[in-house]
Amino acid sequence: MPSRVWMKAGIAAMALGLSGNAMAQDSAAEDLAQDATEALEAETNEVPASIADYWTVDADAAADPENVWLLDLSNGGRVAIRLKPQWAPEHVERIKTLTQQGFYDGVIFHRVIEGFMAQSGDPSGTGRGGSELPDLKEEFNRVPHLRGTVSMARMGNSVDSANSQFFIVFYPTMAIDGKYTVFGRVIGGMDKVDTITRGEPPANPTRIVQASLASQNKPAPAPMAAPAQEITADMLNNAVPDSGQ
Repeated sequence: MPSRVWMKAGIAAMALGLSGNAMAQDSAAEDLAQDATEALEAETNEVPASIADYWTVDADAAADPENVWLLDLSNGGRVAIRLKPQWAPEHVERIKTLTQQGFYDGVIFHRVIEGFMAQSGDPSGTGRGGSELPDLKEEFNRVPHLRGTVSMARMGNSVDSANSQFFIVFYPTMAIDGKYTVFGRVIGGMDKVDTITRGEPPANPTRIVQASLASQNKPAPAPMAAPAQEITADMLNNAVPDSGQ
């Protein structure tokens, strides 16, 4: 199948494969799907099951929980991400390994650019850190950077330098397609991603309180309590005595 037909079919399938996603209801997405369907029919007379599986993003977080990544954020939200081993098997395995180690717990979103993306995965919070595991070889694929796409970050121009850092795309950014490894897509809580604090780094960054796989059945952490007010000597001296005294 020609690459242009593959790409067109892929974008259409992703648009229509996410039930409940606003893009799936957009007339432009429907038009694109129709064009892609016609192109596929003209080329192959059918849509092979392997292609449909590759491009479909199951929005049901209860399905295949081993490949649903949950990020509980300090802004009080839980983000569900569908991991796609079909797109990038080694990158998905790395995310699972680090998650099960508790690596992402407490890590901030250190680089958050309005209209582009939110980046995390560096325990140092500087954007220059990573895990002790070796860097990964790139697994660039045909998946476009649409809203909610999750990709692995890398260092500078080195394509084989992805390690632990990742980013979530706010708005479609096709200019970076084929330059970063896409390994998943947000299927729930995108509104919480939208409220991640902006900055490079933010003055008061949003944190990943807990990262887990849905298969681990970890409950969302309880909201952090406000710090207790410190009691000073002046406060005690100015206290109003009981009426009986």
